[in-house]
Amino acid sequence: MTAPIIEGAEPFSAEGGPHGALVLHGFTGNPQSMKGIARALAGAGHAVECPRLPGHGTAIEDMLDTTWADWSAAAEAALESLQARLGEGGRIVVAGLSMGGTLTAWLATRHPELAGIALVNALAEPPGDLRALVDGAIAEGTETFPGIGSDIALEGSVESAYEASPLRPLRSLLDAVEALQPDLPSIACPVLLLTSPQDHVVPASNSDHLAAAVGGAVERVTLERSYHVATLDHDADLIEQRIVEFAAKCFAG
Repeated sequence: MTAPIIEGAEPFSAEGGPHGALVLHGFTGNPQSMKGIARALAGAGHAVECPRLPGHGTAIEDMLDTTWADWSAAAEAALESLQARLGEGGRIVVAGLSMGGTLTAWLATRHPELAGIALVNALAEPPGDLRALVDGAIAEGTETFPGIGSDIALEGSVESAYEASPLRPLRSLLDAVEALQPDLPSIACPVLLLTSPQDHVVPASNSDHLAAAVGGAVERVTLERSYHVATLDHDADLIEQRIVEFAAKCFAG
């Protein structure tokens, strides 16, 4: 039995069209961190889906046995549902934060029909020593590391993420990042990269890695005033504006 949904962590859905957007949150987070983007896209007239990924937005115990396979299947199901809603001729952009960005890039490798993708501080670079650290901790029987939520510069802004990071799910995410590498050049749609130089969770080098690896045209935005969860930080309005503008260009192209 799963725990109740955290207030504000409910999924978001909006009618609209003829085009639409899928919006994906990060590891241990929930739709709360992405609803600003989702509402901005809905306000521009687009159909929007912002799902709550399996194991997220309730209690960390619900996440312990989830893996990349669960989150990626949920993201793809949400995309396919949105495609069915829009019907023939409907175009879709996908936007993601952190692990949501990993999922977004993964979807783009599988769905060349996507009109564009927008990535906010996405995890996309092989993690190096982190995998060995996680493996060692798991071998010693450790279930969690300290949480990564609320890396936010704006005073008073809080992400309703879990207070710990479950290690077995994290390992599956790191495996997925590794597996994604050879497919990144197949991403041919336009890519919007929004990056915080002061990110204490995902190094800004991940955006450089993506810019060099993908096959599509890349547009970059630097989020000078924000940390990792930039969607709840000083640059939230800028992010929403640039993603709405990016979607409009993708749908017009």
